[in-house]
Amino acid sequence: MSDSLTRLNKYLSEAGYCSRREADRLIEAGRVTINNVIPEMGTKVGSDDVVKVDGELIKNRKQDFVYLAFNKPVGIVCTTDTKVEKDNIIDFINYPKRIFPIGRLDKASEGLILLTDDGDIVNKILRASNNHEKEYIVTVDKPISQTFVERMAGGIYIEELGKRTKKCEVKKLDRNTFSIILTQGLNRQIRRMCEYLNYNVLTLKRVRIMNIKLDTAVGHYRDLTKDEFKKLSELISASKKTYQPNSRTSRKDRR
Repeated sequence: MSDSLTRLNKYLSEAGYCSRREADRLIEAGRVTINNVIPEMGTKVGSDDVVKVDGELIKNRKQDFVYLAFNKPVGIVCTTDTKVEKDNIIDFINYPKRIFPIGRLDKASEGLILLTDDGDIVNKILRASNNHEKEYIVTVDKPISQTFVERMAGGIYIEELGKRTKKCEVKKLDRNTFSIILTQGLNRQIRRMCEYLNYNVLTLKRVRIMNIKLDTAVGHYRDLTKDEFKKLSELISASKKTYQPNSRTSRKDRR
């Protein structure tokens, strides 16, 4: 029946298979089938349809979702494509359920990244227009000047991306280290900003995503607390759920 139909990318997201953004990629690549037929983008599915990804049956379900805070080591790639990347985040964590990262951290970067099987929360957090804060600690290869701080904070035009970065908060911590709070996530943004000012990034660590702070050892993860998830939900409550294509309780540390 028409009132029970769900867009295919949303179906995969709600099933906990991947985010809607990744679902769009899978659909475009022809890796998804409905009743053994490769569908078009925007196709809707009903409760009686058989959905598969790479031949694997996907079952939609309502469940208690998983929300993890992980301290990603340098060298780990934030991808769910375990067939392509050897040092991928999914194999490294080896969580017993299918989960996926919310956003990315460069392979050369470390620090906080959230993982979940809740596709809707992924879509809300990833939308740049939501202005969600992410905080980083960065070490560069030479002394930080006041001019550097002011120009980083004021926004820098990144030629490769054809746009200027948003104004942000930058604070010098010591001779070669600064903190920066961003509300957007352009590709290699901090590294590109530093390179424009003739600085090279030596280390880059994300220490906060909105209200979630990094507090686990490198390579370990924990569940979000009830209070953290409640506050996170409040912060994203005004966010739009729909991704537009061109998107708990314990504190045990685990590997």
